Amino acid sequence: MRVSLKRLFRKIEEINRRYRTPRIAMSRGGRAALEFLRLYLLFLVCLMVYKFILLVN
Repeated sequence: MRVSLKRLFRKIEEINRRYRTPRIAMSRGGRAALEFLRLYLLFLVCLMVYKFILLVN
């Protein structure tokens, strides 16, 4: 079990290393849209965690 988890984490690290830098050039508008989507996703995750905490209590 431990070996398979280590292998999984190594594979994830390799994928993250490979795609760390973007291979295409983006305009400022494109970068701004991606940042907005990233913030929106973070907001939705926070809402889900908040809702979960309310349900647990």
